[in-house]
Amino acid sequence: MSYPTMPSTPTQQEPARPPRNGLGTTGFVLGLIGLIFSPIPIVGVVAWPLVILGVIFSAIGIARTRSGAATNKGLSIAGLVLSVIGLVVCILWVAVIGKAASDVVNQANKTITISYDAGGDAKGATVDYSTFSNGSFSDSTNPVTLPWHKQVQASGFASGGTLTVSAGESGGTVSCKVTVDGVVKNQESATGPFAVANCSNF
Repeated sequence: MSYPTMPSTPTQQEPARPPRNGLGTTGFVLGLIGLIFSPIPIVGVVAWPLVILGVIFSAIGIARTRSGAATNKGLSIAGLVLSVIGLVVCILWVAVIGKAASDVVNQANKTITISYDAGGDAKGATVDYSTFSNGSFSDSTNPVTLPWHKQVQASGFASGGTLTVSAGESGGTVSCKVTVDGVVKNQESATGPFAVANCSNF
């Protein structure tokens, strides 16, 4: 006995899955935002996680385009480039801030030699000098016979000194000079009754 043959039905193919481009797009967005924030002082701290995640997501996005699971290869590459540039900017900021902090510490620990020199021919001249060291001022005012010299040590951030030489009522010429570690920072002169010469290295 023969049975009638049933017509064969064509097998249905599964519809192709749409490409999943989310990771590459996310990497691009994170890289772009991170790059925008990275050069901004203080605010740039938030750029660190953004650019690092941008590198990771963009790299995964590129790998997915190679396996055919995604189609946004150009966007993923752009995200990787932006993220890497943002990361470099962040690293440069850390280096700059570290250098600045090191300079401040070195300046705070540095000891300098300040020389005060007063000259001229005024009789009864008065010398007033002030030294800033370790966060405080020390002052001294003395009638002197010109020429006059004083040397002191100072340390701490923004250390330095000022010198004022004043002539008396009889007048004459007065001059001042402030030298720091052998380098002349300031010098002035004045002539006449009650003439005043003022020097500083600030």
